[in-house]
Amino acid sequence: MFLDQTVMENMLIAAASLRGRPSGFQALSRMPEVTEMERLLHLVGVKSYAERTARELPEGQRKLVDIALALALKPKLLPMDEPTSGVASSEKLAIMDILTTALVKEKVTSVFVEHDMDMVERYASRVAVWNVGKIQKVGTPAEVLADPKVREQVIGI
Repeated sequence: MFLDQTVMENMLIAAASLRGRPSGFQALSRMPEVTEMERLLHLVGVKSYAERTARELPEGQRKLVDIALALALKPKLLPMDEPTSGVASSEKLAIMDILTTALVKEKVTSVFVEHDMDMVERYASRVAVWNVGKIQKVGTPAEVLADPKVREQVIGI
């Protein structure tokens, strides 16, 4: 994310990179992807920030712009490492709700690393627990988090 560019400029730079052409050849505001980028910003709830610089946004809103930027690249798979890290705990659930809704709507599969077991239980459909470089258990969150070895060796309960 370019912090000194507006949110919309960031989105259009992503769109330009997807097409494999430098954005300098055409004014960003005249790009045919403007409507699609507005749609993605609306999808993640940050369209009202489109003309603000990314630097001005609170961390939670930046995370949502990050999601929109990723979706602008039309991925089939979106790997994420602790998608709500750095966000106030009061905002985490709302951001994950928006994220998961957007992923479903855009038909994007996500694999995410998360250490917050409440987030894992709420948002993961399958869980793989790694311990000492090996997969220890794979299954639904309920199955994995109920496993006594996982609880002792990984979670520390």
